[in-house]
Amino acid sequence: MSDKVFIFDTTLRDGEQCPGASMNLREKMEVARQLQRLNVDVIEAGFPVISDGDFEAVHTIATEIRGPIITGLARCVAKDIDAAGAAVKAAEDRARIHVFLATSKIHRDFKLKKPSEEIISLTIESVKRAKAIVSDVEFSPEDASRTEPEFLAEVVEAAIEAGATTVNIPDTVGYAVPAQFGELIRYLKSNVKRIDDAVISVHCHNDLGMAVANSIAAIQAGARQIEGTVNGIGERAGNAAIEEIVMAIKTRSDYFKDFHTEVNAREIVKSSRLVSRMSGLLVARSKAIVGENAFAHSSGIHQDGILKHRETYEIMDPRDVGWGETELPLTKHSGRHAMAKRLQHLGYQLSDQELGQIFIRFKEIGDKKKFVYDDDLGALVDDSIGLTRETWQLDYINVTSGTATIPTATVRLRKGEETLQDSSLGNGAVDAAMKAVDRILKQQGHLVEYHVTAVSSGKDALGEVNLKCDFGDGRLITGKGASTDVIEASARAYLKAVNRVLHQGQYTPEKEIEFLEAAGV
Repeated sequence: MSDKVFIFDTTLRDGEQCPGASMNLREKMEVARQLQRLNVDVIEAGFPVISDGDFEAVHTIATEIRGPIITGLARCVAKDIDAAGAAVKAAEDRARIHVFLATSKIHRDFKLKKPSEEIISLTIESVKRAKAIVSDVEFSPEDASRTEPEFLAEVVEAAIEAGATTVNIPDTVGYAVPAQFGELIRYLKSNVKRIDDAVISVHCHNDLGMAVANSIAAIQAGARQIEGTVNGIGERAGNAAIEEIVMAIKTRSDYFKDFHTEVNAREIVKSSRLVSRMSGLLVARSKAIVGENAFAHSSGIHQDGILKHRETYEIMDPRDVGWGETELPLTKHSGRHAMAKRLQHLGYQLSDQELGQIFIRFKEIGDKKKFVYDDDLGALVDDSIGLTRETWQLDYINVTSGTATIPTATVRLRKGEETLQDSSLGNGAVDAAMKAVDRILKQQGHLVEYHVTAVSSGKDALGEVNLKCDFGDGRLITGKGASTDVIEASARAYLKAVNRVLHQGQYTPEKEIEFLEAAGV
């Protein structure tokens, strides 16, 4: 066990904090089920006290997901800890509470305004409170990489004495460099009493592009749990990408000797694509392991070498991480049962109502293109899940556009039995469609980002639109839509963003400030 590296996935907590990446409960459950298939050791399902939605997500994941440890994040505040305990309770012996408290001098002086002695006292009190609820408690000294090593050792020792079973050393702002970070872990190993009574974990951010390198250095220095996210998504520049760490350990077994993880690497690509769809965050083509170009070779010299002997230019077999040919595609003649079986194979767990909605879109797409591929199905699922009678849905769209006419769009929306219709001019067909939606629902969104990608190949490829909008309250709201018609896909994506705003309610920075002040942060 001493050589196993535990993988702690925080895609649903830290990953979701990336601007515009907010997921609803249905999307979070799809990600959680895929993380279960990926066989990560720990799923950090959310921050239960932060909202009713986060509490419900953590509670539902703790109730339904089996295998991984389920943890909820909590500040060193009584109500946070109690909320996390209630949310993860259903996981029973796999429940963990993860408490954190800032320890660096800059945070003590300017954020918490608390002396060192009070930090120690809060650490002990909070770990003990969590320990009274669950047996598995993780403690994180926030901004550990900028904390004085002597004080950090004192805090970690206090946390272990109070009952912490895991101590996490976060590089919260991505400040560390590998040699220095590794030395910090060695310092703690040598200077903290009973350090071997707890698992040392690290949580690295990518502000300087060294999150994975710092995580690897920490493993070499004695850490045995790595925290990260699928695709490396997260705050600012993101977190350590767990797929890169897992494959570094596996591929360089000559260097890492007996270190290993128990992650099912063949689920990596599927996990990457699912998280990308659910979060709305596209994966860069050049991204290691999971990017479209990760195993592509355009140079004639490289292609010649690959054909002669794959290992000349590939250090990994792409099949080991889930790349490979898809099975035979479906067609418009395929029935609902065949579509449902294919979706089940792809890892989606859908209700009869959702299957019905997707099958309608499947038939529409099947009439417009020869084959419906796995990626097409994934786009249709993402475009359809979460739709209810309380959600505005696109019922009809007609657009007039051209070089010698003013772009005009007529849109009809449906919610249950209610239908509304209006038209609008615009600066292009997409703009006209979005403005028509705004006129109908009497609101206005500002388009911040807009991306169109071909889901599969060919002239009849399904187009997928990913966009981010600001509806005037400072949040970036993600929307995704798919269709063989890019204008229709754009309208669907924008409407999905609008629905998110309507369901999430109004947010103001003042509310967040009030919340933080009430919690003493």
